[in-house]
Amino acid sequence: MQKNYYKIGELAKIAGITVESLRFYESEGLVAAAQRTSSGYRLYSETEAQRLYFVVHAKKVGFSLKEIKRLLNLQINKDQHTCEEVKHYTGEKIAEIQTKIQDLQKIQQALKSLHDVCCGGQESAKNCSILHTLEDPNYFKRKQD
Repeated sequence: MQKNYYKIGELAKIAGITVESLRFYESEGLVAAAQRTSSGYRLYSETEAQRLYFVVHAKKVGFSLKEIKRLLNLQINKDQHTCEEVKHYTGEKIAEIQTKIQDLQKIQQALKSLHDVCCGGQESAKNCSILHTLEDPNYFKRKQD
């Protein structure tokens, strides 16, 4: 049997986030403002719990808060959107992530090149090839050519 309402700490724990994150999501409009008890405790409905799970899961797969708001709009207005639209939106995110991966691979290779040319010896760092290369104003210009 599901609960009708969750206190903030209970819901945060179930969702695997901090109470601060839940408050932040509420302040950003990703989760509706909680009802308050007479003693001021926040109470979240099952509907808001489901919405929070949606937000947390979307964040875990890489969507930004702005993108999550867009996804929530699709979720809330399902009858006005198609599955094709949702798939297209996730496809755009996949392409964005692929670009980031390629950029990170380039950074990794540049760092590996720096690492590989360093002798790693016990002498003073004043002759360290990594430090000299990083201060070279033309280093990245040559890397891009």
